[in-house]
Amino acid sequence: MRRSASSRGRVRRDSSRRPYHAAVPPIDELTRIEPVHLDRLARQGIFTTGLLLEVSETPTRRQYLADQLDATTNDVLTWRDEALMLNLAGFGTAEHRLLMQSGFEGVHDILGADFETFKSRVARGATELNLEVPADLALRGWWDQARTLEEE
Repeated sequence: MRRSASSRGRVRRDSSRRPYHAAVPPIDELTRIEPVHLDRLARQGIFTTGLLLEVSETPTRRQYLADQLDATTNDVLTWRDEALMLNLAGFGTAEHRLLMQSGFEGVHDILGADFETFKSRVARGATELNLEVPADLALRGWWDQARTLEEE
């Protein structure tokens, strides 16, 4: 049987499949990044927040990435801060939206609040979004994890 020229040598790909593990937040979940920089990250093969964290681990790497993307090191630090928050255990899109509503855009903001302040702001954010407030155990876990991620 002869195949048509249009199908010869092509592998059909499911366009809904992501090139990374679904448990790792995709780079496009970052809210503080411009589309042009998202495109440039994608061209560099950086599709997840985990990869972003890896390639921006040190000041030298952050400078190199900023140079490659025509961004500033402050831009990279801002993206990194939010990516760290997105990678907290038990954290997903709904939790990201909740913390953003509560005024926490990244790990740096969590670090700026004591636990009681963090808890009350998240409760306020949940009320504003008409969501259930996460359990104290989850809130304490995120707050504690942020402290372990604190960068010098």
